[in-house]
Amino acid sequence: MKIKYSELIDQTLYFPTEEFNVSENNLLFHDIPLMEVVEKFGTPLKISYLPRISQNIQKAKSWFKEAFEKTEYKKNYRYCYCTKSSHFKFVLEEALKNDISIETSSAYDMDIVKSLYTEGKVTKDIEVICNGFKTDDYLAKISEMINSGFENITPILDNYRELDKLTESIDTTFDIGIRIASEEEPKFEFYTSRLGIGYKDIIPYYSQKIAEHPNARLKMLHFFINTGIKDTAYYWNELYKCLRVYARLKKIAPEVNSLNIGGGFPIKTSLQFDYDYQYMVEEIVSQIKKFCEEEGVEEPNIYTEFGSFTVGESGANIYKIISQKRQNDREKWNMIDSSFMTTLPDTWAISRHFIMLPLNRWDDTYERVFLGGLTCDSDDYYNSEQHTNAIYLPVFSDTKPLYIGFFHTGAYQEMIGGYGGVHHCLMPQPRHILIQKDENGDLQYEIFREKQEPEDILKILGYQ
Repeated sequence: MKIKYSELIDQTLYFPTEEFNVSENNLLFHDIPLMEVVEKFGTPLKISYLPRISQNIQKAKSWFKEAFEKTEYKKNYRYCYCTKSSHFKFVLEEALKNDISIETSSAYDMDIVKSLYTEGKVTKDIEVICNGFKTDDYLAKISEMINSGFENITPILDNYRELDKLTESIDTTFDIGIRIASEEEPKFEFYTSRLGIGYKDIIPYYSQKIAEHPNARLKMLHFFINTGIKDTAYYWNELYKCLRVYARLKKIAPEVNSLNIGGGFPIKTSLQFDYDYQYMVEEIVSQIKKFCEEEGVEEPNIYTEFGSFTVGESGANIYKIISQKRQNDREKWNMIDSSFMTTLPDTWAISRHFIMLPLNRWDDTYERVFLGGLTCDSDDYYNSEQHTNAIYLPVFSDTKPLYIGFFHTGAYQEMIGGYGGVHHCLMPQPRHILIQKDENGDLQYEIFREKQEPEDILKILGYQ
């Protein structure tokens, strides 16, 4: 009879994987000895493994390179990092090692670009795609930077007002793009995205406002599908709609040379994750080329704006099981030394799952449990894994501590939960460490931010 946790994993999951392995009864994540990390830095703990950022960028670049060669695609591919998934400086610096562009969504992003320039991390040649609804402050900062020599900044028009405001404040020629307001999947509460300009309005708008504009040059069409890049009839239908707009526009606006297909690459949220990235890239490139050939127009440069795919798989959250509560004959609650609502807000806000594994005691017997956070909120729990609709962990013991990790948590969690501020039930921010590899491949650890102390929280609240 197979009763060890390691045997359960062997029966139910694809293991080991590219990221995970077990050595001497303990879990390794990208060959990082996690129990050694816990012994050195304690829990709760946030980990950012920076090499994964560059690895995923290079993977995507290689997929598009192969697809271009296979289809004899004549134009170029450009990888943009979507900053809203994680604005941390260490993320931007790692991503920028890979010859990428940046996609922004607010006025504050422009301050980040200026800061990177001041520190010599980027030059004025950096390509910045400015997305989102633009406030006057956002428009003013875009204009200021273009006027000061950042010639590769491209504001993507979200509405008609934005071009008028940019025209008033930019005193040189500048590139622009137009975001297409895509139609949402039928399950959405609304029919058309609130972002962008409608399919039918783009050609008339170009003819009336952009074609004879003295300074603005339309360079790019942009669209984004909220459901992500999936091999579904809905996705391909939306792509064809955007391609029809591109082809019609290209025939009257030869300066348009780029199609931005947005983000949407998924990340691994389960050890049974199955997604054929190379197939999807080849199919997208092939469909774009085929459509343009049929319409008799030149194919566009292809841009993507991957956020979660860039940074998501670099993150991990580690907790200690500090107690077990038995609520009835069947339900056992393992309590972590933190809160899911504050450190992994997507688990309760949108019922998101992440890869969850114990760090130690893999040769112990296992039991079914629920995981509870420390806040006094009924939603602060995690109760199932995608592959089993349950959670199984080594049996709780008062004498043998158990540690668990949630992996691929690097995108959005701190941005949504708030970093360094006041959290639900005053749960403190965990210690955050960065892990890098030196030129010899040896692991290097750096404390990015210490955990919050009670006096830090009280000061924010005005008590000190």
